[in-house]
Amino acid sequence: MTDIADEPQAAANVQLDDASNLSPTAISTERPEQIPDTGWTSLKTGLERRIINLRNEQGIYKENLYLLRIDPEFFRFDVVYKPGNAKSLTDWQIDTGALIVVNAGYFTEANQATGLIVVNGMASGVSYQGYGGMFAILQDSTQLRWLQQSPYDPSEPLLAAVQSFPMLITVGGQIGYSEEDGLPARRTVIGQDEQGKFVFILATTGTMTLHEMSQFLANSDLELVLALNLDGGSSTGLLLSDPVEGIPPFTLLPAVITVHSKSE
Repeated sequence: MTDIADEPQAAANVQLDDASNLSPTAISTERPEQIPDTGWTSLKTGLERRIINLRNEQGIYKENLYLLRIDPEFFRFDVVYKPGNAKSLTDWQIDTGALIVVNAGYFTEANQATGLIVVNGMASGVSYQGYGGMFAILQDSTQLRWLQQSPYDPSEPLLAAVQSFPMLITVGGQIGYSEEDGLPARRTVIGQDEQGKFVFILATTGTMTLHEMSQFLANSDLELVLALNLDGGSSTGLLLSDPVEGIPPFTLLPAVITVHSKSE
């Protein structure tokens, strides 16, 4: 669904709601404004978590960012899609057995993806032309692509992929969304850094516009070479199953990105 400006949620990264059927542990017992930046914490080999609490120019708490950085040397990605059949993140995790489940791209009220989506090598939907980006999984690599620079080719052997828009960081770490629309919302972003690691970034409080997010990412120490906005607003959500924690979406989802350990 399209991004919407939800009412700010307090420390949405701390635990999932009761509807998730899980009882996750809290990330911290301190109030979010007391932890400006946790820095990267290793959860497993190749998986790190970081929490950043942003303040505005007056020093007042503004936004909670939950980040997971994933090394594709140790983890594999996939896209799962059930058109017309939206599910909770918990049900997606149970169905897939994934370590991490994150909301994917935009979808209609009929729970159909609005852009191209590839599952088990089978493509459906229509590719965006000249704008947006694609998270693509091939046999020997996983890619984040800017479609303006690297368009989708129907003949390429994709195992899985999901498209969305807009690009928030374009090639070389440049700001990808320069216009200010003034519409704050919860955000889900996938980025790729200079080391080839992928970073999920979720803005959980709902106070950042797309331009503010783009500007933050470009000026941060994340060293992102590309970043793509996924669906946000009520769809923003992530579930990590070990340790159990996450950000609850406020709606069911027909498509998700999953992450599995390669050692499984």
